[in-house]
Amino acid sequence: MMDEYEQKALSELVSWKKKVARKPGRLERMSKKAQIKLNSYIPDRVHKVITDSIKGMIEAVLSGSKYMSKEKNVVLLTLQQKEEWVAETVTAYRKTAVIEGVGTGAAGLLIGLADFPLLLSIKMKLLFELSRIYGFDPNKYEERLFILHIFQMAFSSEEKKFETLRVIEEWDSGKWPEIDWQEFQQEYRDHIDVIKMFQLVPGIGAAVGGYANHHLLEHLGKTAVHCYRIRLLKQ
Repeated sequence: MMDEYEQKALSELVSWKKKVARKPGRLERMSKKAQIKLNSYIPDRVHKVITDSIKGMIEAVLSGSKYMSKEKNVVLLTLQQKEEWVAETVTAYRKTAVIEGVGTGAAGLLIGLADFPLLLSIKMKLLFELSRIYGFDPNKYEERLFILHIFQMAFSSEEKKFETLRVIEEWDSGKWPEIDWQEFQQEYRDHIDVIKMFQLVPGIGAAVGGYANHHLLEHLGKTAVHCYRIRLLKQ
């Protein structure tokens, strides 16, 4: 029997899944084409930094060599208590990302490029923390793989999000597709807001970096919440 909070969470989850499942509208398709076109103007060294950072991140996550968080005692917590803790954790990491974005954005192109691997690290550390809070053990390979699917869910095209949603819904059946890192990094590169590119522009980089990182961490946190709700509310 669901309590009032769980019923509310389920209602929010259903709405979110409907939004993910709907076909991209004309405006969204045009925005996608514009994003891909703009990406063609981005310097090769920027693309290389992003590509190398994502490849390294995926390898580190799957090998379990980084991002490990302390074990959390959440057995007796309700979903509401867990998600209150989740909200506090997202806020803390979001503040860290904003500070990092402002700092690297203020320093110009060369230092600004450092924002991409730094931000990836912050995002991954957040997801490992949230995994623990929801009661899943990221020491297990399948949970680290699930974390990568959450990341892909957050930062991919509408078509890829729908495909990833189907995978997440069947996760506890033991169907765990591996990650194609080349597709993964391409989706991420194409999804990154154009505003992140303006972070590399001297004079406005600091303000842009802070705003963009705030938005990206908030979006990732909300995506993670819904992905874990899919598994917990089934139980």
